[in-house]
Amino acid sequence: MQSFSRGWSFLKQAWQMALKDRDLIKPSILALFAGFIVSVIFIPLMVGAGFLTGSSKGLVGQVILFLLGAVMIFIQYSVSYIFSAMTIYLIYGYLAEGDGVMSKAWAIVKREWLNILSLAAASTAVNLVKGQIRGKGRSGGRNILAGLIDTVWTEASFLILPAMVIEDINLKDALKRAGGIIKNNLLLVGISTVGVKAVNGLIGFLLGALGIGLGFGVGFGIITITNTSTFGLVSGIGLGVIVAGIFIMVATVVTSYTSTAYHTCLYLWARDVEKALASGSSAQVLAPGPLAAVLNK
Repeated sequence: MQSFSRGWSFLKQAWQMALKDRDLIKPSILALFAGFIVSVIFIPLMVGAGFLTGSSKGLVGQVILFLLGAVMIFIQYSVSYIFSAMTIYLIYGYLAEGDGVMSKAWAIVKREWLNILSLAAASTAVNLVKGQIRGKGRSGGRNILAGLIDTVWTEASFLILPAMVIEDINLKDALKRAGGIIKNNLLLVGISTVGVKAVNGLIGFLLGALGIGLGFGVGFGIITITNTSTFGLVSGIGLGVIVAGIFIMVATVVTSYTSTAYHTCLYLWARDVEKALASGSSAQVLAPGPLAAVLNK
């Protein structure tokens, strides 16, 4: 319960930063729309490829769909990491200088674009391997293994990206840095004492459920009032989807920004601890402001 309370407190701390400097939240909003555009482009392509190849094409059709799916996943990861990298640097700038500057964040992304794409490629490979493990059977063991791979890589990538952006290092060195942080248990301590993941999950569920409920209510109401006419059906379904979509989009932005802010603070803390240990200092290293305020409660 204390972990959840701290997670909620960190969410408030993170959004206090965003309210003071609106630039911090902009990349999360842009990422949402960019990801939507990628989906709009690729989903029809995959559906069309499925119809054109059909089951009669056998292996050829499967290969085409697999490649399209892999490309879509890679682009989705690339888009997500590009905007997350901007958020990371904006938060870093805010904590270090009191101001996150969009032009500086964009310059960092242009500097690190090859490293970001390499991380996207690695995440795509992990995602495909996870899918293959799950696809080979319905046994509980395979699902547990796939879930473990997903959890470990997701948490690692949350540290790899800040290492790339803040330290200007490549994927190989960032993997070493993330591995060192995990080995020293700082990541485990952070996750066990600050329940950001649980809070994000609850917010996503509540906003999503509320949006779907309101959307259904609005849509059903319009359809009922218009006596299920064609206009009423189209208007009701369309408006219901829009209402639900807005709530889901808000939930996505809230959880994405909060998670990125948390892992950026966690990485900065780990980096400062490493520096202190390397210099032989025994003094306690404080976490960055938003995280320190939560851990000290």
